Amino acid sequence: MAEAQNVVDDDAPLDPAAMLALSQREQYRVDTIATGPVVWMIAVWGIAWFVGFLVLWASKTDVADIPDALAGTIFAVLIIGAMGASWILGARISRGIKSSSRFVGIVYGLSWPIAGTAVGLLGVALNYNGMPSSLSFVFYPAAYSLMVGLLYISGAAIWQSPAQFILGMWILIVGIAAPFAGYPTNLLVMALAGGGGFLLGAVRLAIAVRMGRNRVPRG
Repeated sequence: MAEAQNVVDDDAPLDPAAMLALSQREQYRVDTIATGPVVWMIAVWGIAWFVGFLVLWASKTDVADIPDALAGTIFAVLIIGAMGASWILGARISRGIKSSSRFVGIVYGLSWPIAGTAVGLLGVALNYNGMPSSLSFVFYPAAYSLMVGLLYISGAAIWQSPAQFILGMWILIVGIAAPFAGYPTNLLVMALAGGGGFLLGAVRLAIAVRMGRNRVPRG
């Protein structure tokens, strides 16, 4: 009789506290799937912008003796690498969640190289039609800032992320304001305000993820 009383009923409903803890852990798992890659995506763009624009600015001033061709190559490699990383990370965001969200993640990831290629081709067309090289160094940073800012705002709408929305708005503001600094100072503004903004955003989002994990019940 005592043995019968010790049998655990696997079909018995969980108590409310256990159900709440389970729900919170599952929600955190989904949030981590969506937010974890975003932290890396923001960090990658922060490094690309900070280093890339700083190298371009240094090549146009007396700060460092960097050939224009080398500076341009470094910048192009960093930006292409950042777009490729965004493609991969964007596709990974939706792994482990429902199929419709997976499709959204794949499309969002593809939008980075597609938009980047479109901006690049637009610049090539403007150069073909007589845009001077000095104006190119104003156009490309501003155009890519608008592209990146809008994509982050789109990501914020998709995954309901206020952090991405704030970052996207900041990048838009930097992209619009930098040309008023004139060339080549606009490149320094892009490095410090743009790249620095990305890096700060990545740190703050990573801290928010860690704090959210610490608040999730483990029991």
